[in-house]
Amino acid sequence: MSTQASNTHTLPSDTSHDEHTGNKIPILTIHHDTLEDSQLDKRGRTNTPYVEDLYETVLPWWRATIRARILSSMKRESQILARMQARLECIRHPWLDLYFLYSSTLGTHTFFMIGLPLTFFFGYEELGRGLVIVLASGVYVVSFLKDLVCSPRPLAPPVTRLTIGTHHLEYGFPSTHSTNSVSMALFIFGYVRNAYIQSTAISSSIYYASCAILMIYAITVVFGRLYTGMHSFTNCAVGVFLGVIIWGAYVIMKETFGNWLAIFLLIFFSVPLTIIPICLLLVHYHPHPVDDCPCFEDAIAFVSVFLGIALCRWHSVYSGVDERFLSSVMPGPQGAVWTWEDTASWWTLACAKVTVGILVIFVWRIFAKSLLHLVLPPIFRLLASSFDLPHRRFYTPATDYQHMPVESSLRPIPSVIDLPGVLEVSGMRERSALGRTSEVKRRGVKLSNGSPLASGDSNNYSGSELENNNGSSQRKEVKHYDADVLTKIVVYAGMAILAGEGLPVTFALLGWGVKPS
Repeated sequence: MSTQASNTHTLPSDTSHDEHTGNKIPILTIHHDTLEDSQLDKRGRTNTPYVEDLYETVLPWWRATIRARILSSMKRESQILARMQARLECIRHPWLDLYFLYSSTLGTHTFFMIGLPLTFFFGYEELGRGLVIVLASGVYVVSFLKDLVCSPRPLAPPVTRLTIGTHHLEYGFPSTHSTNSVSMALFIFGYVRNAYIQSTAISSSIYYASCAILMIYAITVVFGRLYTGMHSFTNCAVGVFLGVIIWGAYVIMKETFGNWLAIFLLIFFSVPLTIIPICLLLVHYHPHPVDDCPCFEDAIAFVSVFLGIALCRWHSVYSGVDERFLSSVMPGPQGAVWTWEDTASWWTLACAKVTVGILVIFVWRIFAKSLLHLVLPPIFRLLASSFDLPHRRFYTPATDYQHMPVESSLRPIPSVIDLPGVLEVSGMRERSALGRTSEVKRRGVKLSNGSPLASGDSNNYSGSELENNNGSSQRKEVKHYDADVLTKIVVYAGMAILAGEGLPVTFALLGWGVKPS
């Protein structure tokens, strides 16, 4: 595979073949959009004669004004970013491209959704709960801003964009990767620093090595967003700023929030009666974007995980589970000297915990989603006959369909079983009435006659849909259903409850223990 920063040609992407459809499925794509200078005016609006920019029509004036300013800045920064990529041409190498591409997965939701349960499986409850709070806050705030502003990613060309997965389908401002990587690096740094200064649990060499690793991690993820052309400088700078602010807010509110979950029991069920409505309101009042953007589903997932973890903490303290079960220790020698047999036995048990825990979460996810897809639509239709239900743009109400298709899934934040389905092409081109290629995440565009040109279409293509054996583009509409929203809330909150309390208690009852030592 060869990936070069060129503005004059597009290199072919690697493809795999679907045995069932015979279609070529792109795995890695170098993405090129085309937007000529004449297509945007000073306020970021298109001035193509037969194309009308819908953003100023759909968005309130204050949102449209913010978007226009960011879009104008993004256009200038695209030129700067292209020049930066050109200067890096002498050091670019396919291996370096792959490094920044795949290191970007360390800032994705999939990485955190797989890694976070392990902190609870092995008794690091405070660490895991803190990470959930920091990451959920970051994902929600960034998703909120993305759907509020509806700003596209850097223009390609002049920028050469390298991407895997479906992140290109989201808006560009601000950078979720930058926020997550910085907030998580600072969060872990706080733990490392406390271990070094207060408890002297680690040596100086380990402390400085840990700091270096965290710095390299944050810099790699943030700079990688520029290197791959996925974000502008402003996107990354605002993302870094939000990461610092969210971490700082957590440090300030950590003790107060922890005490509220664990101590404030004067009113029966006060915690769930407070936190459940708050999380539902956060989902309800998430901004409606102009385009069908996955940001909303990102927000649903992490708000739901936060809800589940908070309820776990409240229930474990309220019922005494934390003292009776969550403090149990895994079997093994307690001394400093371990034999090879002791080490092998401990690691076998640890692998068994991880395997069983992840398997149970997957089974819950499949079972709960299938059950809710069967039960919720009839309930929604019954309620809709009595009063108006909340409705979100791009989500089909239950009164307009009879059954939810089997393939409808929670793919925007996939688990491991979804990974084969998320390797999607990074973009495609649409032609306006003038025959001119016109796409810069401007999916909310209509022709002068009112017919949609690309309204929401960028989200409606997967790799297998975009290329057939003849290389021609095919269109397939992808719908969202109103039952999906509540389904995701229940599924992800349930996954968090299982990981935070259900599975650790089960491990303790089985004699496997929770804490390593």
